[in-house]
Amino acid sequence: MFSFFKKQLASVIEWRDNSTDILWYQFPASNNDQIINASKLIVAPGQGAVLVYEGKIADVIEDVGIYNLKTDNHPFITTMLKIRQSFKSEHKLYIYFFKKNNIVNQGWGTASPIKYLEPEYQFPIQLKMNGNYAFSIGNIQQFYQQIIGQRNQYTTQEAKELISNRIIQEITSLLAQMQYSYLQIDSKLSELSENVKMHLIDEFVKLGLTLSDFRIVASQFDSETEKRIAKIADISADAIAASKGNLSYIEMEKLQAMRDAAKNEGGIAGLGAQFVAGAELSKIYTQNVADTDNKQGSSDFEKIDNDDIYSKLTKLKQLLDIGVITQAEYDAKKKEYIDKL
Repeated sequence: MFSFFKKQLASVIEWRDNSTDILWYQFPASNNDQIINASKLIVAPGQGAVLVYEGKIADVIEDVGIYNLKTDNHPFITTMLKIRQSFKSEHKLYIYFFKKNNIVNQGWGTASPIKYLEPEYQFPIQLKMNGNYAFSIGNIQQFYQQIIGQRNQYTTQEAKELISNRIIQEITSLLAQMQYSYLQIDSKLSELSENVKMHLIDEFVKLGLTLSDFRIVASQFDSETEKRIAKIADISADAIAASKGNLSYIEMEKLQAMRDAAKNEGGIAGLGAQFVAGAELSKIYTQNVADTDNKQGSSDFEKIDNDDIYSKLTKLKQLLDIGVITQAEYDAKKKEYIDKL
């Protein structure tokens, strides 16, 4: 009785354990006779079946249904019947099942940072990205030849590893081509996603796969890149502040260094440092004014008109407001300009 039921169960070919983790599954026949003597083939929703005879795909069936392997008039069944009539033990016959459904929400991420040169400031950027995609098996013949080969099973995880490598390659290449600055990255994720998807579609086709969706969700700079970005932001802010005071960034840094030295020293030394800072400030301003006068066709500092003195007083007040000069230095220089009126 046990042998009878065992034989009856073996006569039906189906994929019962339709796990979401498996894309390709070989029906585990212990020998070819088990397949040849089967009476029914069951193809459930979301599945397809492939007949491989002597290493080549003989037929593919993708329609859901129960197929009688003795009477159904279908190319798949016809091939099976022909094999039965001339079956020999050395002939190799295999039946595989594959998942037709779209495999959605597959996460990907960069295991190591992507590197490229920041186009505006010319320093190396390192960042990680992550996102998700969806795919399906599109071309059975291509998928079998390029990926499956002699495998009796192929999992979603194996496909993810294969796909992820290609995603990283495309993103790295496109970032180098598009020359996004570090300030643009987050605002360009959607555009970058579309470009990566367009390039990946052809790669998927070569593998017998179809890419139906691709997204870059987030990016993150490494700590070293974030430090560089913060430093550039600080320098840019200081440069803007210096320009408002009619100073170059280098001049402002020099004055700030002397101001710090004055704060860190005590007594006569501190007073001396402050005096030097004031003298340096006066020197810079005198030079700036002289340069302005030369451009206007005059080399005499005493001939500054009222509008020019007002402009200099305004910039002097800005220097006081941002802390580059002290109140005493401001008052002294202010008096000097007013005396010119």
